[in-house]
Amino acid sequence: MTAISDIPPPDARRAKRNVAVLVACQALLGAQMPLIFVMGGLAGQMLAPNPCLATLPISMIVFGSMTTAPWLSAVMQRWGRRTGFVIGATGGMLGALIAAAGLVLGSFPLFLLGSYLTGIYMSAQGFYRFAAADTASDAFQPKAISYVLAGGLVAAIIGPQLVKLTADAMVVPFVGSYLAAAAINLVGMSLFFLLDIPTPLPPSADAAKARTRRELLRDPTIAVAMICGMVSYALMNLVMTSTPLAVVGCGFSNGSAADVVTAHVLAMTVPSFFTGHLIARFGTTRIMALGLAILAAAGAVALSGVELEHFFVALILLGIGWNFGFIGATSLLASAHRPEERGRVQGLNDLVVFGCVTVASLASGGLMNCSSGSVVAGWSAVNIAMIPFLTLAGGALIWLSFRGPRSAAK
Repeated sequence: MTAISDIPPPDARRAKRNVAVLVACQALLGAQMPLIFVMGGLAGQMLAPNPCLATLPISMIVFGSMTTAPWLSAVMQRWGRRTGFVIGATGGMLGALIAAAGLVLGSFPLFLLGSYLTGIYMSAQGFYRFAAADTASDAFQPKAISYVLAGGLVAAIIGPQLVKLTADAMVVPFVGSYLAAAAINLVGMSLFFLLDIPTPLPPSADAAKARTRRELLRDPTIAVAMICGMVSYALMNLVMTSTPLAVVGCGFSNGSAADVVTAHVLAMTVPSFFTGHLIARFGTTRIMALGLAILAAAGAVALSGVELEHFFVALILLGIGWNFGFIGATSLLASAHRPEERGRVQGLNDLVVFGCVTVASLASGGLMNCSSGSVVAGWSAVNIAMIPFLTLAGGALIWLSFRGPRSAAK
């Protein structure tokens, strides 16, 4: 049997075709995520028996993604990316329909179940970036990952604007939005059949044995990539989750909250057009370090005031910081393992990343609504909470820079 390492060099034309398909998937199916993140906290506040649990639906989405990542990665390793992505879209469709039913029935537990199933889609979407790298050459990998995440530019526009069009379209608020999310999954599922990504072959008997999870975590490059990816994503989610609550709580409208989230998601995606080029020119660790610095600047702006322009600037910086930090971490991780370790490494990475994002999203509601007596103080608590985690990621990057990115995979 042919070992994975014996597969012919990447075909540039096929790699570009796959990237184009994944960009379309990110643009269309990805629109449901900003849509749901705008609504999740507001709908949760409407249904939750305690205001401290307002962001629990978003936490359930991320928890669903965390618990799905290990087995979904294994499915893709065995049966291919297409199978895993179809499973993800199916979960997203069912989750949106169940969440809509929970809103109609006024059932918070049912709404949480729908949110959990939505997490299956979120997990699958997280693998788009890795799928872009599967058929790409080493030189094209950072750009491929960056371009796919750039597809979120269209999603950033469609998702929050759909909230404006559908939030009050039916008698029960937000039901129309969740039905729109279900339709997006149903239509977008067809795109996956255009992918041309070979299913990995099992290694031959004489091939090098894949490292265990413990061995992978001992690789300094993999460990630091996971830490920086975890911190970038968790802090972005921590602040973004509470943003609609803070904007509305400070006297602005739901439409203003949607506009702030739109600006934020645009800031997450627009830099992707050149992040890969920056990584190729300046190196992965420098771009990751810049991302962490921009995340710190976002927190500083958020702490400086609660006028609408403060929310816009802080969330724009938050998006740019996430982009540099997360794409950099993904590129670093993609270069630090062998093909036969792909399923194990990527599943482990997303388990760790989304596990921390789950905690961050749940903590966001608690800090916002239950850590103090005012919206302003709660918003300040959310942003102050970023400091120790930025310190951790920055320290890890400095340690790796002095040690040198020596990966066992290399």
